Amino acid sequence: MPRTTDPGGTTTVPQRLLAAATRLFADQGYDRTSVQEIVEAAGVTKGALYHYFGSKEDLLHEVYARVLRLQQERLDAFAEADEPVEKRLRDAAADVVVTTIDNLDDAAIFFRSMHHLSPEKNKQVRAERRRYHERFRALIEEGQESGVLSRATPADLVVDYHFGSVHHLSTWYRPDGPLSPQQVADHLADLLLRALRP
Repeated sequence: MPRTTDPGGTTTVPQRLLAAATRLFADQGYDRTSVQEIVEAAGVTKGALYHYFGSKEDLLHEVYARVLRLQQERLDAFAEADEPVEKRLRDAAADVVVTTIDNLDDAAIFFRSMHHLSPEKNKQVRAERRRYHERFRALIEEGQESGVLSRATPADLVVDYHFGSVHHLSTWYRPDGPLSPQQVADHLADLLLRALRP
């Protein structure tokens, strides 16, 4: 069985494989990256890759799934917090922007390469993303039902509007640009809340 940590004991083999795959997929594209290049960059054997991931496609899926898992956990925490619904929604809206920018390569790779996933994996990813969007929409609906947020725009449309902005971050955001991730997040979250105020 492959060793799971490097000699320093800090990075696991799956983490090294994901880091190498993310870098290579971002630099040269999913379809132009070979399994051999990934294992060489990670400093592991092909056997180790197949032990942990099964295929290059599994690596692509995990690149996206790990970010979505993080965002789902954080959204669940915001949604369940003992705060007014407007604050919970704003915190969640800003957080998804920051976590997307923090993982910009992952987002760019995924949206560029999602068509390479098998129909089964594609369906799985869509279901995971739908669960996230439904939890976010439930916050909007809670605010609309309590009268804190306007019902003028359907909650589904609000969700599509916000996540359309989030999904396009990888096409224009630059780390050396004039706005920090938190500033971008604050602007987009404020836009969302302004649009929903009665």
